[in-house]
Amino acid sequence: MAKAKGKGLVIVESPAKARTLSGILGKNFEVKASVGHVRDLPKSRLGVDVDNNFEPRYIIPKDKKEVVKGLKAAAKTAGIVYLATDPDREGEAISWHLAEAMGLGDDKPYERVEFHEITADAVKAAFDHPRRIDMALVDAQQGRRVLDRLVGYKVSRVLWNKIRYGLSAGRVQSVALRIVVEREREIEAFVAQEYWTIGADLARPADADAQAFATRLAGLPGTKKAEIGSREQADAVTADLRAAAYAVRSVTKKQQNRKPSPPFTTSTLQQEASRRFGFSAKRTMAVAQQLYEGQNIPGTGQVGLITYMRTDSLNLAEVARTEIRAFIAGKYGEDFTPDAPRIYKTRSKGAQEAHEAIRPTSVAREPAAMKASLSTDQFKLYGLIWQRAVACQMADAIFDQVSVEIDATAPGRPDPYLLRASASHLRFAGFRQVYIEASDAATDEDEEKSLPELNERDPLRLLAVKPEQHFTEPPPRYTEATLVRTLEENGIGRPSTFAPTMSTIQDRGYVKKDGRALKPEELGFVVNDMLVQLFPDVFTAKFTSRMEDELDEVASSKREWPPVVQEFWNELEPYLKIADEAQRVEEQTDEICEKCQSPMILRWGRFGKFLSCSTYPECKNARPVDGEVVEPVLTDEVCQMPDCTSLMVKKRGPYGEFLECTRYPECKGRRAIFVKTGFACPKDGGDVIERKSRRGLFYGCANYPNCDFTSGTRLLGPCPSCGNLAVASGKANAKCTKCDWKGTPEEIGEPELAKASA
Repeated sequence: MAKAKGKGLVIVESPAKARTLSGILGKNFEVKASVGHVRDLPKSRLGVDVDNNFEPRYIIPKDKKEVVKGLKAAAKTAGIVYLATDPDREGEAISWHLAEAMGLGDDKPYERVEFHEITADAVKAAFDHPRRIDMALVDAQQGRRVLDRLVGYKVSRVLWNKIRYGLSAGRVQSVALRIVVEREREIEAFVAQEYWTIGADLARPADADAQAFATRLAGLPGTKKAEIGSREQADAVTADLRAAAYAVRSVTKKQQNRKPSPPFTTSTLQQEASRRFGFSAKRTMAVAQQLYEGQNIPGTGQVGLITYMRTDSLNLAEVARTEIRAFIAGKYGEDFTPDAPRIYKTRSKGAQEAHEAIRPTSVAREPAAMKASLSTDQFKLYGLIWQRAVACQMADAIFDQVSVEIDATAPGRPDPYLLRASASHLRFAGFRQVYIEASDAATDEDEEKSLPELNERDPLRLLAVKPEQHFTEPPPRYTEATLVRTLEENGIGRPSTFAPTMSTIQDRGYVKKDGRALKPEELGFVVNDMLVQLFPDVFTAKFTSRMEDELDEVASSKREWPPVVQEFWNELEPYLKIADEAQRVEEQTDEICEKCQSPMILRWGRFGKFLSCSTYPECKNARPVDGEVVEPVLTDEVCQMPDCTSLMVKKRGPYGEFLECTRYPECKGRRAIFVKTGFACPKDGGDVIERKSRRGLFYGCANYPNCDFTSGTRLLGPCPSCGNLAVASGKANAKCTKCDWKGTPEEIGEPELAKASA
């Protein structure tokens, strides 16, 4: 490892990463955290000179001035400064901003070091081979930041003026919203069609104890299809099958090899964690960040457990492949180790093959041995990553498959009906010894079936015919997992943007979760329709994907970023001028203002629709939508008042929904219905729930009054340092409710424009 004259100052983004790195580097280095970006565009103005090649005007935010001051002081006594921020465009830009803000250069030498895992070997290699800042990566990030600011500042203000204050638009988030809204409209327009399936249970005619097996109708006489669209047709086919003679047409036996899935990228990790554990994209990335930045492992110390988690590459380092193959041979045997390493090629546009897929930093750290050192979420995610990385280098799984075609010849029919049956038997587990992808669960059904030994022309006897009516289903709503997959498949966004995008469209009130499904709220429809109407060619998958491709060309030094931004601005600017003339979103009503007798109109506010005087601002009268009556709904809940066992009804009041005894007012039984946030209370581990008071929304522990935890600020997510709940402390700051960590919302993944609309 290179040695500098005097101590080396190493700067990283987060305190957790700093702690891990300090343990690796030792006493000759001082490691400090910048706590994210130290320079950014100003909050209160555009900060981009549109008339001067889109030059960004960066400032050091007030909450970062002390951080920069401390870093400058540390740099004065250091022999050299090492910028060790994350190995991606955002990390490269943070390094550049640090160098600019600290005045690093000839008088104070500095180097950029890059590592994809925080382990002793990787860190040593990085410090042995420092480099200069890659300005192509910085420029790609600058181009993205300027594009996002132009949309965030200009288009969001259109929404503020035409719908309500505090809304936001974004290049990626608005396209994601459009995808969700358009799917919902497909569902609303869907007309179900009736169809029938028919199964038949058959057996060999040998004796009464012969093995029965299930078949399905696969073809009508003279056709290779089994399309049945009415009960009448189903009854006719069922009658034929009950009278038919059955014989085996063909038996096909073959061996099928199934290959393992490739190692995880950011998007596939988010998808699998959602399917298996119900994790949101934001939660997955927060936990992955903790695993990457390091955990304290007994006998090892503080060490990073996985490689960098923001990646779209499927590549594994040769040393990692070799280590994994040796582990497989030692633990599972040579039969489970293929003759040659598996090498996966990345298909996604803009993928950086020099980076790695997500893998454990040491395959020897088996999940079971790590369990005592990890939180529940960390253990789940680490196990998933470990299993997938090991499985991707294992031998194929081998199945014996049998497919049987059966003729059912009905009286008076010149051609037979065709029935099919199939079964699959696992001959060799291969990679499935370690890992089975959640999406493969449905394909495993045949493995539980078995068929008797059958030969061509064997007669069969009918045991039962089973007609079943169905109706076609509308397309499913998107989940976070399927929306991330759709965005990636269409080239919209990049690994670092998927989780913030999922959070943004929900935090803004555009989309809500119904179970795991994403369902547009009324506000989401209104915002999407306005954006599509006013900016028809901007918020499309094709246009957004093209801009991502051009930013990738900037990152690879094929283009300069200002022309890319100019191209976008040329598309956006004419629509902005048209949008200024658009009508505000409001609805006429029959209500009359009690102050000035003018008509009242429905407008959007922070908490939804409200009635406002049409002469505003001359008359400022406004009130809730009184006409929105919610009928009481009978529930299965039982009143908990003494000597009362009556059922309760659900009602809505000024502070949200509540339960009330059906005997009210004779019985005064009432209790609130609380909305769980998904976070654990930092005091006693109970559910943190939404509460409402006269002052508005706040959060508290569900175990009140036994636990008195409350928070009047917005919840952000897991603390980057300890994993407990972090909350906002002011518009631009964040803090942990458990440990002494303090930072910014961006470190926890709060989406773009959160500051502007907070």
